[in-house]
Parts: sequence; structure tokens; C-alpha cells
Amino acid sequence: MLTDKYFMPDLRLDDIYLVTPEFLKARGIRAVLLDIDNTLVTYDDPKPTPPVLAWLDSLKENGISAAFISNNHKERVQTFNEELGYFASWDSKKPSGKCYLAAMERLGTSAADTAVIGDQVFTDVWSAKRLGLYAILVKPIKDKTSLFFRFKRALERPVLSRYEKKRRGTERRP
Repeated sequence: MLTDKYFMPDLRLDDIYLVTPEFLKARGIRAVLLDIDNTLVTYDDPKPTPPVLAWLDSLKENGISAAFISNNHKERVQTFNEELGYFASWDSKKPSGKCYLAAMERLGTSAADTAVIGDQVFTDVWSAKRLGLYAILVKPIKDKTSLFFRFKRALERPVLSRYEKKRRGTERRP
């Protein structure tokens, strides 16, 4: 089914903190390409929070690289990343895969050992699946309530419902 091939996450979790270095290593994942807004922090958080910093440090300590791939603007992404210095892409035009490919080249990884973590099916998951990357969808931290975002989330519901039906009775946590 087309929705399964392009929009179905490999894993859906409540938040990033359930994605442990052990989980990633067990799957041969050496790098994560991360959305920022509503995945790592809210739109209101200009910088990484202490829990996000600790999570990123745990990845780094375990040899897992990270990069930020965001559709937000340059100033937002640079402000978020200025103390971290990770590879970062802004105005990425997701679901385009161009910035993911650039990040993997910079990190020295391939589709087989790279995961994408984000909060949106039609940007983060779609990008990942088109490139053959492991797609982890997390619940949005604090969703925007604009008509556009409500519409996007409504379009995601059938995909997420199908995901739950396919995964019913199986372990969903890493």
C-alpha cells in the first residue's frame, strides 16, 4: 500500500527520550537526523533545554552523530544550534531529501545506518521513507493550533490509525 511505503513510520513514540543509544546501536544506526520544532523543543524554546542537551550528549558519548534538518528559518536554526555546532540545515523544504543527503555525506553515513526523528508524517517520515532511512515519529510536544496545522494533523490521522492497527499486540517501545 502506498501509504505504508511512504508515510508509515518504522516506529512511533511519545518523545525522543525513548530513543536510547542502545536502541539505535542495536539497529546499526550511527546517526540521527533531527527535526527541531515540536520534536526536540517547542517553537517557544529558542535553545535546547537541559533534558535535550543531556539526550544529545548521551548519543554523542555512544558514538552516534546528530544533525538538524528543519523547515524553519536560518535565524531559528542557527540560534538553536549555536552552542552545539552540529551540521544544520534550515529552509530544508522537507519532504525534499536534498538536505538529508547532505547531512549523511557530512556525517559519513548511509541510508542503512541513519535514522530520522521528527513529529510530522508528511515532512519527516515521508522524507525518510523516500530515502530508505529508518523513520521515527514522535508525538508533537506542543502543537500549533492554526487552521493549517490542524488540517495537516487531520490528514495524518488515517496513517497513524493504520500504524496502530498494524502494530497492535507488538512491542512499540525501543
